[in-house]
Amino acid sequence: MEIDPTELPNLVDAGSPLRTPEFATTDAGEVGNDGGLLRNMGRVFAQNKLALISLVFLIFVVLFCFVGPSLYHTNQTNAELALSAPQNAAPSHQYPLGTDGNGFNILGRIMYGGQISLIVGFLAAIVSTVVGVVYGAFAGFFGSWVDPLAMRIVDIGLSIPGLFLLIALVTIWRPSASLLILVIAAVSWLVPARLIRAETLSLKTRDYVQAVKAMGGRRSRIIGRHIIPNSIGTIVVFATFTVADSILFLAALGFLGLGVPAPQTDWGTMLSNGVNYAADGYWWEIWPVGIVFVLVIVALNYLGDALRDALEVRLQRH
Repeated sequence: MEIDPTELPNLVDAGSPLRTPEFATTDAGEVGNDGGLLRNMGRVFAQNKLALISLVFLIFVVLFCFVGPSLYHTNQTNAELALSAPQNAAPSHQYPLGTDGNGFNILGRIMYGGQISLIVGFLAAIVSTVVGVVYGAFAGFFGSWVDPLAMRIVDIGLSIPGLFLLIALVTIWRPSASLLILVIAAVSWLVPARLIRAETLSLKTRDYVQAVKAMGGRRSRIIGRHIIPNSIGTIVVFATFTVADSILFLAALGFLGLGVPAPQTDWGTMLSNGVNYAADGYWWEIWPVGIVFVLVIVALNYLGDALRDALEVRLQRH
């Protein structure tokens, strides 16, 4: 494609999918934001009432799990001390949600287990998203033999059931929070890699990317300043859903007895332990943590849907 060098700045400005009155361009052709995009995102997001409720609920859960233990003190780390408390005690004034089979206060246990579940969920989502985005962007941008080889690796990874691979990995090494983050991220980066690769194949043919190439822009700069930023909608939405998937993966491992080692716990491990007493009618060992777990997953999915709408470029232009 023949490009007149005198038209390059205008071509970069006009070709960017984010070129709106709220944006300005830098000398290198990158798009800057003066705040208009954030206002539009907030307006679109605020129109989704379920997403607002979900956001408030998630903030409450985070505060409940991380600030709650400093206000409501319970023993969640000393198993021997817990045995001195009544076991499988029904909810009462002293134990608002009762105790489990080991004597641990269930209300405090939900807070303690929530810390592990949320930390693993968010960190695994961050790691998997970063790896997948970088991998997919480079594979799609470089093309040639790099893209087919990179995608065959992704296809091989996707052909292996994720839960099976998780079980295999955590049985080889002793489970810990750090290991679970890496293991869950290892099976979660494949999907964003494929999504961002597809976005890159589309974006790299845009006129503003071709203009930056003609201006002598480095490949790494184009990827870092044009390809990835213009894929931010896909990235943010996927990261939100990945948090929910990571919490589900951790819960599945915990339910199978492969979660974090005792006396640590997570919501999946609590559900697994509570099922052992379901036949005895100890509903308080299943329902409270189960309700919190389900509501968090649903809230994350509503939040992801709202972010997808808010980050849609066509909505921003309206």
